[in-house]
Amino acid sequence: MVTKQFTGSPEDADLARADSLAREIFSDVANKWAFLIVEGLGDRTLRFSELRNEIEGISHKMLTQNLRMLERNGLVERTVYPTVPPRVEYTLTEPGQALRATVDGMCCWTRQYLGHIEAARRHFDL
Repeated sequence: MVTKQFTGSPEDADLARADSLAREIFSDVANKWAFLIVEGLGDRTLRFSELRNEIEGISHKMLTQNLRMLERNGLVERTVYPTVPPRVEYTLTEPGQALRATVDGMCCWTRQYLGHIEAARRHFDL
């Protein structure tokens, strides 16, 4: 596994700066649909319809927008096969797999603390 090192300016990698590239990327990938797409793809290659079936509640439009964003950021690879009708498949790239480790951690954290969060919400909403 070869990890490419960041070669831009330190400002681009600074999440505290409003104009940093890192903040833009963080904003892109830190949404529920992106997380669910990364989790849904996992180690597999899926067609659009298969991925949509994996993620309950996602609209065609939201899946399309998020797949394009993930592809633009180099996290998802889109492969189009010249068939009629065209067959399109999606898979995580190496950086996408690395993000998946973070997403898996968030999923584990959610399962572990879901009861605590529910209780805190009930208490707060009193």
